[in-house]
Amino acid sequence: MKTVADIMTTAPIVVEVPGSRSDAINMMVRNKLTGLPVVRASDGKLMGIVSRRDIFRKFDEDQLSLIMKKDCITITPDNNIVDAARIFASKRIHRLPVIEDGRLVGIVTPTDLLKEIAEMKTTMTAEEVIRTTCVTAYEGEPLAYTVAAMRISDVPAVPVLDIRGKLIGILTDRDLFSDQTVDAEAMMRLGIKDSELAGYRNVLPLFYAATDKYISDDTTVRDYMIKSPKTVFKKTPLNDAARIMIQNDFGQLPVHGTKDELIGMIYDVDVLCALTGNSNE
Repeated sequence: MKTVADIMTTAPIVVEVPGSRSDAINMMVRNKLTGLPVVRASDGKLMGIVSRRDIFRKFDEDQLSLIMKKDCITITPDNNIVDAARIFASKRIHRLPVIEDGRLVGIVTPTDLLKEIAEMKTTMTAEEVIRTTCVTAYEGEPLAYTVAAMRISDVPAVPVLDIRGKLIGILTDRDLFSDQTVDAEAMMRLGIKDSELAGYRNVLPLFYAATDKYISDDTTVRDYMIKSPKTVFKKTPLNDAARIMIQNDFGQLPVHGTKDELIGMIYDVDVLCALTGNSNE
C-alpha cells in the first residue's frame, strides 16, 4: 500500500501571516493554484489553509488571518493513501497538509489520489457515490441570480438545463472569472498586480463575479456556461470517472441515467470512495 509520502507534493508553495487577501490571490495566480497552506512568517508553523472559495466567501475581508481556515486537518507522510482518501471523502476538503515533526513537508490533493484510482479496478459506480443535492440552473436565467444561488448553496458547479429540462451545459466557478477582466483598476481591487495574469481562469472563481456591479443585468448563464459538457453514465466505474476528471482537469461530472436524464453530480472527493470501499464515508 502506498503512503502519503509516495504521492504528496513536497516543499509546497505557501503564503504567510501576517498577510493580506492580495498576497494570497497573487500567490495563487502566479502559481496556477486554487489554494495554499498558510504559515507563520516568524517560524514557518502551519496556521491554516486558504482557498479561492474562502476568498469568495469573505470577499470584503482583507486580512488573511480572518479569511483562512484555522485548525486545518493534517496527515503524516507515513499514513497510507486510504487514510488520506477517507479524510477527503468524509470532510469534503481539497487540501491536506502533510506534517512531520511539527513541520510542513508536503501537501496532498484529491487529484493525487484520482491518479491512483484511474489505474485500479473497482466495482463501484458513479451512482453509488452521489452524495450531495444537485443544484441546477436554467440557461436563460440572469448570471447574477445564479452566482448568488451557488454561493448560498456552497456548490462550485451547476448543471445547466434548457426549457425542457435537458442538460445542455455546465457552469463552474472557474468559468466565472472572465478573460475580459483586464481593466487595471478592477484588477487592483482584486489584488492582482499584473493584469496579464487575469487569464488564469482556474484561480479566481466567483470572487470577481460576486459583486453585483461587475455583472451586467442582461448577462445570462448561457453566456458563461460550457456547452455539451462531458458526463458519465450512472453505471460508469469510478476508475473511468477518475480518468475523465484527470484528463480534462474537472472537479465534477454530471451523471445521467438510462434515458439521458440528469440524476445528479459527482465530485472528485466522491470518487475517492473507490479507495475506501465505502460510499457512506
